[in-house]
Amino acid sequence: MVLSAGSVEMVPDRAAASVADLVRLRAAVACDDVYLQAAGGGCTVTYGELDAMAGRWSAALDELGVGPGGVVAIVWSDPVELAAVILAALAAGRAAAPFDHSATDAELRAACSRTSPEVVISDRPAPESAGAQWITMMPGEGFLTGSPAPGALRAAGTAGIVLSTSGTTGLPKVIRLHERQLLHTATSVARHFELTPSDRCFNALPLFHINAEVVGLLATLASGAAIVLDDRFHRRGFWAAMTRQRITWINAVPAILARLALLETGERVPGGVRFARSASAPLPVPVLERFERTTRIPVVETYGMTEASSQITANPLRGGRKAGSVGLPVGCEVRVVTSARAGAEPGVVGKVEIRGPGIIGAYVSPGYEDRIDTEGWLDTGDLGHLDEAGYLFLAGRADDLINRGGEKIYPREVEDAILADPAVSAVVVIGGKHDVLGQVPVAYLVAENVDGIADADLAGALLARVHDRCAEVLSRPKRPAAYHLVDRLPQGPTGKVRRNALPEMVAIHSLVVS
Repeated sequence: MVLSAGSVEMVPDRAAASVADLVRLRAAVACDDVYLQAAGGGCTVTYGELDAMAGRWSAALDELGVGPGGVVAIVWSDPVELAAVILAALAAGRAAAPFDHSATDAELRAACSRTSPEVVISDRPAPESAGAQWITMMPGEGFLTGSPAPGALRAAGTAGIVLSTSGTTGLPKVIRLHERQLLHTATSVARHFELTPSDRCFNALPLFHINAEVVGLLATLASGAAIVLDDRFHRRGFWAAMTRQRITWINAVPAILARLALLETGERVPGGVRFARSASAPLPVPVLERFERTTRIPVVETYGMTEASSQITANPLRGGRKAGSVGLPVGCEVRVVTSARAGAEPGVVGKVEIRGPGIIGAYVSPGYEDRIDTEGWLDTGDLGHLDEAGYLFLAGRADDLINRGGEKIYPREVEDAILADPAVSAVVVIGGKHDVLGQVPVAYLVAENVDGIADADLAGALLARVHDRCAEVLSRPKRPAAYHLVDRLPQGPTGKVRRNALPEMVAIHSLVVS
C-alpha cells in the first residue's frame, strides 16, 4: 500500500480489508482533512470526526441490540448527515440500508418488509405499522456528538449495503453487498480516475442508490479526497458553485449533462474540473459532444449496476475514449453471449454478462437463481456488443427490445438518429402495440424552445424534420410509427426514464405516420 500522509497517491494497491480499517487509517494520516462537505458550505465532516462517529454509533447500535452485520435502515433528509450515518454504520461493522426520504409511508413499509432492518434511524416519524424498530432523531443528532467510544466493537468483515434495485423493468430485487465487494469496486474506481487527496468530487445524485454510495462516498474515502454533496441538482448558479467549491470532478447522469451543455448568460466554466463522469443511463452521443464542446471538460462514460457494486466498465481517463461506448472493464470481466451462451464475435449483439470480485454471487430475493450461472457469470439483462479492442457498446435492455413482426429493433439506434437534431434535448423510443406487427417503434421527445400548445406550428415543423431525418438514415422498420412531443420524460431519482409511464404522458404535439 502507498498510504503515507505525505504521499501524493493515497489509493490502496488493493482493496482494504474493511471499511473500519480504512476509516481508522484516514483518521490517523489526515485527521483534520475534510471528507464530507455541504454544497452550500457550512456543514463539514473530517476524517477524524467520522472515525469518532463510527465508534459512537457502534456503541449505540450495541445498546439497541443490533450486532455486527445487522441491517440498519437510514432515512435522512440532509445529504451530509445521511452520508455520515451511512459511513459510520459501515465502519461500525453493520449493513446500511439507505431509503428514499421522500418515499411515502406505504413505500417505506414495503422497503422495510423487503430488507428486514433490525432498526431504522430517521429524522422523520415512523409510518404506522412500520414493521421495524424505528428511532426518530432531530436534524443534527445523527452525528452523535459527544465523547468518542474508542473501545466500541467494530467487527471487520461484517459491514455491507442492502439495496433494492430500481424496479424499472419489473419487481424490485433485494441485493446485499459485502464490504469486500464494495471496497474492491471503490478502489478500482479511485485508481481508474486517478483520484488523490487533492480531488474534490461534486455529487448531487441520491445516496440511497449504489452509484453515489460507492463511486461517490467510498471511492473518495479510498483516495483520501473530499466529496461535496447536494440534495439534488440545481442548474441555477451551478458553475459558480463548482468554482467556489474548487470541484475537480463531477459525478453526473446524462440528464444533468444535457442541461449543463447550454450555458446561461454570463456563466463561466471553471478550469479546475478534470472530468465529468456519466453513469446510470445511456449517454446519447450528441449530448456528450455538446457538453464537451460547450465546457471543454471531457466526459467519461461508464456502465454499472447495483449487482456489481456500481461500476462495471469505463472509458479511459486519458485518451482512447469512444463516443457511444461505455468503455472497458474495470476490476471485473465482461463478455457478450448469444442465445446459446456462446461468445459473440466482435460487433455481434448479444446478452451482456459480468463476473468479478465486486459482483454478487446470489440475490437475497428468491426467484432469480437463473440470473447467475455455476461459473459466476451474471446476466445483466442488457444487450450490447464488444468491438475488436474490447470496448462495450450497449444496445439497450433486453426487455426494451422492440419486436416488429419478427424484426428486432434496438431503441438506442433510433434515439441517436433523432437526437442528431439540435432542437431535441431528450428522446426515448419504446415499442407501441400494433394489431398486425405486434410492436412498432414510438418516439417520445423533449425539445428546446417549444413552449406548450402555443408553439404548435414550431412543434409540427420539428416533428416533420425529425421524421425526415429518420427516413434518411434508418431502414423502414426502424422508423417510428409515431412521434410525441412532451414537456418532460418521467424519470426516477437517478435519471433513468420510467418507460412504462410514457404511454400515459399527454403530448404537446404528435405526428402519426401512416
